[in-house]
Formats: sequence, structure tokens, C-alpha cells
Amino acid sequence: MTLPTTPANANTNSPETDYHALNAMLNLYDEHGRIQFDKDLEAVGMFLEHHVRPRTPEFASATARIDYLIDNDYYDADVFARYSRTFLEEFLTYAEHAGHRFDTFLGAFKFFRSYALKSFDGAQYLEDFPQRAAAVALALADGDEQAARDVFDEIVSGRFQPATPTFLNLGKAQRGEAVSCFLVRIEDNMESISRGINAALQLSKRGGGVALLLSNLREEGAPIKHIENQSSGVVPVMKLLEDSFSYANQLGARQGAGAVYLHAHHPDIMKFLDTKRENADEKIRIKSLALGVVIPDITFELAKRREPMALFSPYDVEREYGVPFADLGISAHYDELLANPRIRRSQIDAREFFTTLAQIQFESGYPYILFEDTANRANPISGHITMSNLCSEILQVQEPSTYHEDLSYAHIGRDVSCNLGSLNIARAMDGGLARPVRTAVRALTAVARHTSIDAVPSIRRANDEGHAIGLGQMNLHGFLVREGIRYGSAEALDFTNLYFMTVAYHAYAASHELAVEYGRAFTGFETSAYAKAPGDGNHFDQYLDGSLDIAPRTARIRALFERFDVALPTADDWRALQQEVMRDGIYNQYLQAVPPTGSISYINHATSSIHPIASKIEIRKEGKIGRMYYPAPYMTNENLDYYDDAYEVGWQAIVDTYAEATPHVDQGLSLTLFFPDTATTRDLNKAQIYAWRKGIKTLYYIRIRQQALEGTEVEGCVSCTL
Repeated sequence: MTLPTTPANANTNSPETDYHALNAMLNLYDEHGRIQFDKDLEAVGMFLEHHVRPRTPEFASATARIDYLIDNDYYDADVFARYSRTFLEEFLTYAEHAGHRFDTFLGAFKFFRSYALKSFDGAQYLEDFPQRAAAVALALADGDEQAARDVFDEIVSGRFQPATPTFLNLGKAQRGEAVSCFLVRIEDNMESISRGINAALQLSKRGGGVALLLSNLREEGAPIKHIENQSSGVVPVMKLLEDSFSYANQLGARQGAGAVYLHAHHPDIMKFLDTKRENADEKIRIKSLALGVVIPDITFELAKRREPMALFSPYDVEREYGVPFADLGISAHYDELLANPRIRRSQIDAREFFTTLAQIQFESGYPYILFEDTANRANPISGHITMSNLCSEILQVQEPSTYHEDLSYAHIGRDVSCNLGSLNIARAMDGGLARPVRTAVRALTAVARHTSIDAVPSIRRANDEGHAIGLGQMNLHGFLVREGIRYGSAEALDFTNLYFMTVAYHAYAASHELAVEYGRAFTGFETSAYAKAPGDGNHFDQYLDGSLDIAPRTARIRALFERFDVALPTADDWRALQQEVMRDGIYNQYLQAVPPTGSISYINHATSSIHPIASKIEIRKEGKIGRMYYPAPYMTNENLDYYDDAYEVGWQAIVDTYAEATPHVDQGLSLTLFFPDTATTRDLNKAQIYAWRKGIKTLYYIRIRQQALEGTEVEGCVSCTL
């Protein structure tokens, strides 16, 4: 069966440079000194009319299109077989008339280039945005007609946007997994290292980013079978992993990407950091692998007291304590580790460690930082958090696996898959907030329920038992500007606290409803902080004991929530929810995580995550296409003054904003720090200490504003490349 032809009257002769040229005019002021937002909208129209439409076949009806795509192995027949023909006809017709429009050229371009289903030869587009949203909604709803309508409405309205793997893959016959990323432990034995490398290959092929824990590996020079100076340490394992990620990708749609985490008190920590130096020897240099460092409270305390920092042998620690190094909790055991003559140690200067950390961040933007004790104090689940993921927002308890010599499992532990999606804060507020949150939780839970990563059984087990999800947020800065509020102001901080508090309430309520419906809570609920008695460490105590503000601090934000008809949960609401959860449990072991949101922000026309913008007109390089220009959401020539960029806002206001949201998020928030080109290593260390003291759990990238190169700045240009 051949593909239907494109429309006979379609104009296929218009040069593509026309819409690129219109988009580029965003970066040039008009004769009145104003940004030409209208030119970008013209570019959208021209792109759709002269590029997309000529490459889109026509079908007799919506169901005829579905039949063709199923018959020719474009769509997954099982997804559509769960619904009656009558419902599909009604639903697909409804989707065709949804009235979606792209607000920016970059949003339209990214959708059709990266997400829309294409013919196998890549020549034709077989989906528009509502059709992609419909396929995803049908897959997530799993035969539930009302759920399909609900999920579709949230996606096509822009209130909820599934993460890239989910939005890209669901409903398609030829696809990867719907999961954003994975976290895998590696233990101190060759079987676990081999399994870790295999997991990196298998998971990269299926779903994207993979982070691996290296903290438990014995250091360079440690004994093997009691023979001294035999271990090669962590760097050779890093090289093996980097090669694995460069080889594997997801059907060519997403490149393999990996991260490795190492504890700050591991003896190889300085060698680990040196792999990212610009002048590192090629034998050790790590080019594409992301680095993360796990830092406990004691490291900061030692630097404050100007004391040396002890590095402990993971091999000896595990022999002495019977638990892997990463699970021990160095802050709690530091003094006894120092006093134990059977544990080998070396020392470095604690302040020199932080200086080196900042130097490497200046050169590469890495490493990410996980504040170990902060994350674990806030963790509601029994166990110890030892690492994070490729974007530093996933924080979950894992359990080590053990293996036989033939690499089969002696015990299947628990690792992590990240089932992510984000609300557009502005549109979710427009939609009353409660329904978008609850629909999103159910949609993400469907991803968890219908994902089975058989290639890595520890991932499969954790997903089956915990149904962990990560509901994220984006467009905070866009919403604040739309409402005439400056990022980092008292009103902005007040809104951030109350918004995230309200999201948490509805997310927990939705997860409780799921536990009732399925007749079970997540495995391990009974030992979690959710099951503890009120006043005795119950997770919801923070909303009842005065630890957190649950009412507006400013009159303006009180009025704002009233205007949007968004009810703020009261102490009585939290108390009632606490009792319900203690009785029935919640279905999802973890519920929230705030990722950095890249491509989905563009197609949703939202500012990334809860960061301030990087520039008013962002310049993107899109492969061979060249530069494209993206205007900040809700920006007009009248409100430009409200759109200070991240470098102007400053790192302290960003940290303060994240500190307001953090107590309400059971996992982490991907937090990038932005600095002017005058910043020093001391400035970076000062920001890290401030973030740690404010209760931030993780830090993502470090960004330094680069001075414009001579001759690159265009006269009349709105913004130049950073």
C-alpha cells in the first residue's frame, strides 16, 4: 500500500530560507527600535504552509489515516485496538479540530523535526501536534476513554507536556522506551562492573541518559585478592563507559548520554576531577561523559574549620562495616573512620578540594553536585540516596544487586527509571491547577505501569514495585512576567512556595486515589515517612507544625490565587490527607522532580524549568540548519524590563527561588548557577556554600557569561550569543 500523495495545490517551490530569514528578524530591531515579534509569527505560518503542508499526505478521514499507519507499521496496532471504532472516530475528529497553534517558529520547527512521525524515508510528515498528542493520550489511557480525553486536553492545551521520550515514542510501532533516564549502581566487583557497562549499552539503546554510581569501586592501587597495588581505580571504568555511550543510541533519534557519580571522600576524587581538565592527558581525558560529585555536610565543615579532608578506601570500609561505601553516610561515621587503623586513608586540603571543584567547573561546567546529607534528610523513603541522574533532579533510594560468576543475578536489587513530564505553570494556573496536576500524575503513572525494562532486571523491579514518577514544572519566569512580577522578588518567592505546595497536595491526593483504585501502596510504604504517626516524623508534619508557610505572605499573591480560582490547601486539608494516606497509602514511591526542560519548553512556548531566561532572544544552533531565534514567552515590547536574564538576576535570587520550591518536591530540582565573566573560583564556592545552607539538594551546570568575540556583535542586534 503506497503513501497517499501530497495535496495537488500545495506550493513546494518556496525557498526555505524565507521563513528562516523571517525568524532571524527577531534579532533585529525595527526602525522604531522595537523587537519584531510579528516576523516570527509570519515565519510560523510560512513554515507550515510551504514546508509542512506540501510534505503532509491527505487522507479521506481521521480513521482512514489511522488504518493506513497501522497497516504499514507506523502506529502500534495494540494501542488503538483497546478502543471501539466509534470512540476512535469521535476522538480523532475531536483532535483534528483542537485548534492548536505554535507560538514560535522554533517551537514548530522542533516539533516537526524531532517529534512528528515521518515516513520511513523521512520525506513526509504523518502527524501534526494534535495527532501526536492523540496517539500519546490513547497509549497512556490504555483503553480508558475518559482518561484519553483528559490527557489529550491537558497536552494539546499546553498545560501538561510529557517528556521527550514519552512524547516522541508512544503510539509508534518503531520506537524506543517512554522513559527519560536511568540510574544504575555499580558495586566493587568485576561482575557488577560488567553488568553496569551492559546496562549502559542496553538502556542507551532504549531510552536515553544513564547515570552510574562509581563510589563503591576500590581506589587506584587498592588490593585485589589481598595482593597490593592491583586496582586501576575508577578512571578506566569511566573510559569504558564513555565508549559504550558513544556507540549506543536510540534508533538514531537520541544520542547515548551518560553520567558518573563519585563521592567526595573517595581516594580517586582528584583524579576523577582531572579527567575534565582542558589540558588532561588523552589517556585519562573524559570528553562526553558527565561528572557528578556527592558531597556530605562534613566536607563543608572541614573546609570551614580549615582541617584536612580524609579520603577513605571503599574496599576497607565495606570489609569493616559490611555495607558498600556509598551507603554508609560519611558525615555520621567520619570520626570513627578516622580512628579505625584498619581503614586506609589519605588526606587532601578541604579548601583546595573546593577550589579544584570550581576550577573544573570554570573549564567544563562539570561536575554536578549532590548534597548527600541534605537530600537524605528530606528523603521520605527508608534507605540512603547515593547518587543522582544526568540532569541532577532524580533522587531515589537504590538497592545493590549481587551476581553469580556467570553474571546471572544472585539477588536482583533496585535501580531507577525516570518517568517524567512537566506542567506549564502559566497554563496550569489558567486551568485551575488541580485538574492538570491530577491528570499529569495519572498519565505519568501509566508510563511507569506500562514500562518493563527486561534487559536490566533491577530497573524493572524498582519500577514494578515503586511506580516512581517525576512531575516537573516549567515557565515560572514566563508566568511571573505575564503577571507583572519580577523574578526573585518577595512576591515571586511567595508564589513559588505556594504554587509548589499546592502541586504537592494534589499530587499526593492523586497518588492516594490510585492506591485506593489499585488496592495497594508502593512496596515499602509501611517503613516510609508517610506511614509514621503524626508528630513523629510523618512527612506531612511540615505542613502542620509551622515549618513551612502554607498561607500567602503577601497580599498580591493572595489576590493572584483568588483571581485564578486556585484554592490553597489549608492545615485541615493537609491533616485530612495525612490521615487518608496513613490509612490507604500512596501508589507512587516518588512523585515530583523538576528537570531542566529543553526541547519540550520550546514546543510548549515556556521558559525552561523554574530558571530565569538566559537571554531575551535566545539563539540556538540547530545542526546544519544554522542559527534560530527564540523569544521569551509572554515577552512584549512593553514588558521587556521585567525580563532580566539569569546573569542579571544573579545566582542568589535563583537559589532563593529553588529554596522555596525544594521542601515540596520529594526528589530534586535541576538547578543551574549563572555567573558574569568576572566571576572567580571564590564566587563559585560562595554560591555552593549558600546553596547548601539554603537546603538545596543538587546543583546542575555552572554557566559563565562569555564576552562577545570581536566582530560577532551585530549593530541593532537584540542579543548576542552567550
